[in-house]
Amino acid sequence: MTETASGEDNTVIIKKYANRRLYNTRSSSYITLDHLSKMTREGVDYKVLDAKTGADITHTILTQIIMEEESNGEQMLPVNFLRELISMYGNQMQSLIPHYLEASMENFRANQAKLAKAFEDSLGNNPLAKLAEQNMAMFRAASSAFMPGAEKQPETKAPPAEDAGDLSALRDQMAEIQKRLDALGK
Repeated sequence: MTETASGEDNTVIIKKYANRRLYNTRSSSYITLDHLSKMTREGVDYKVLDAKTGADITHTILTQIIMEEESNGEQMLPVNFLRELISMYGNQMQSLIPHYLEASMENFRANQAKLAKAFEDSLGNNPLAKLAEQNMAMFRAASSAFMPGAEKQPETKAPPAEDAGDLSALRDQMAEIQKRLDALGK
């Protein structure tokens, strides 16, 4: 029997035991923080409960995942941002910060979706539209890793490259798209 929170049939319940082990009640297996990180990227809704007390510790576990990601890979949170965030604790504005950050992330996702749509719309005027469509399919696949739960775009099936020239052209186009995205991010 799958254990779920009341009214949340799609929420996977994860129990954290005193020995620091995490147990997925849906799959009946022990998991790691890496598994939870992957579930988050895939848009799986889960709740982490302390096995002994039943307290919801999802926030703590998500913060722990962020700490692991920041220490093991390319850092996404700039030091100045972290300092500003820490300085907001205990501040009169503390209660507004979560709403502001959520709204900012929603705006970021919306703007990213608009950029992808504008890029896709401009493909119709390009004689290399077929190659550009392949690039968009790769862009969608890559961006889905960074935008869990984002609106799913219909995937276009990319035909295999016919020769090394097509592959080289694709690489050149991807490099140009990356340059444009980098310029937009600055």
